[in-house]
Amino acid sequence: MRIIKRKKGNREFYYLQHSFRKDKKVITKERYLGKSIPKNIEKLKEQLKKEYKNEIYEKLEKIRENFQKEWNKIPKTVQEKEKEEIAIAFTYNTNAIEGSTITLDEAREIIHDKIAPNKSLRDIRETEVHNRVFLEALEKKEKITIHLLLKWHKEIFSETKQDIAGKFRDYLVRVGNYIAPDWQEIEKLMKQLINFMNKTKINPVELAAKAHYRFEKIHPFGDGNGRIGRLLMNYILWHSKYPMLIIEYKKRNLYYKALQKNEEQFVNYFIRKYLKIHKKRMVS
Repeated sequence: MRIIKRKKGNREFYYLQHSFRKDKKVITKERYLGKSIPKNIEKLKEQLKKEYKNEIYEKLEKIRENFQKEWNKIPKTVQEKEKEEIAIAFTYNTNAIEGSTITLDEAREIIHDKIAPNKSLRDIRETEVHNRVFLEALEKKEKITIHLLLKWHKEIFSETKQDIAGKFRDYLVRVGNYIAPDWQEIEKLMKQLINFMNKTKINPVELAAKAHYRFEKIHPFGDGNGRIGRLLMNYILWHSKYPMLIIEYKKRNLYYKALQKNEEQFVNYFIRKYLKIHKKRMVS
């Protein structure tokens, strides 16, 4: 958002301009300010942001409504098969982002056909267990607590990373150039995050984005933060009756770049991606 000045003859006029990306186009909206910048410019900026957000919220609500209509039409047995396919895709992508060598076809063989490919036992077991934990998380809505996050981590990594499974780190970690908070701050920061997730009244898609970003910045575990963070965001979406979002392995670089930016920029990336993936559900 910026203030621009235009000249007409000898006179100057000011406008408040806000640009945002929609699909592959940049949309620009303006509000006329007058011949001088008003004293309440910050208030006007907030109003323009709010108007833009309200448009986004309406689109997100339309996605939720149409998704629920679609989902409720599907017979229960077909719903179970659909959840299984979502779980396979999500498990493959989230593990591949973290270095798993299991392909999408192999993930389906492991999960659906119970066939083990010629890959490392660690990758096979993490595929099996992640899929199970994910499906269990979809079935039962629980209040988000530190205990729940520790339970997910312990179940997913109890066989492959026994020394860190279900425990917050007690040492310093670095992710690229980013140095995560001191381990002595983790419990306090996680309590703040849990409180934020359970008490903040904002659109669930925005909440999922903010929760994921803040969780990754805290980086509470020695390993597996990405997988727990992506599980957390989809847990929020699903139990708020919104369709989920799978961060694709092949598009991970855009995801990494977004995580390196500030929270507002990451939320904008997340919502743009969400609207793009579910754009067909915005149509009445």
